[in-house]
Amino acid sequence: MTREQAFNLMTQMLQSKNLQKHGLAVEAIMGALCKYLKQRHTEQTDEEFNEEEWAIVGMLHDADYELVEKDPKRHTLVTAEKLKPLGVSERIIEGIKAHHDGIKSGRENLMESSVYAADELSGLITAAALVRPDKKLASLTEESVLKRFKEKSFAAGANREQILACEKELNIPLEEFVGIALKAMQGISEELGL
Repeated sequence: MTREQAFNLMTQMLQSKNLQKHGLAVEAIMGALCKYLKQRHTEQTDEEFNEEEWAIVGMLHDADYELVEKDPKRHTLVTAEKLKPLGVSERIIEGIKAHHDGIKSGRENLMESSVYAADELSGLITAAALVRPDKKLASLTEESVLKRFKEKSFAAGANREQILACEKELNIPLEEFVGIALKAMQGISEELGL
């Protein structure tokens, strides 16, 4: 599956522009995490760090969200059903499922742990940008995101424990993880409208 095919599928399945932007944000973060982790894990094969696969997992992780809104237990499964006949790799399909605890309770590789943590962090970063006077990612700093992270009532839907999988499963300190994600999202700020 190419990035273009993944984008077309996501925009067919999701009508909400905000959900589409969320997919793009997680795609960018996943690409950045793949590069970062590849440098740290030089003993692993290039197959483990296929940037295109990581990005597609990020883009499509919530593709079926609107379709299963009333039945959250099916979240990620509808996307998996659509991807299998297209010959998409099991790694991508399992990566998409990995961000949903109800479907897949354990993560088996760095890509799965990355999408699990990146999903929630992208929402927190977006919320932090939207409360700034200019509503722009450019004026957002790592420190301001970390401050918001500590405010439990801010963006309460962003699961902090899931974000902290960056430390437990990826061995990336929270501050560094926030920096990687923020920079990735700032790199596509125009596409995100932030």
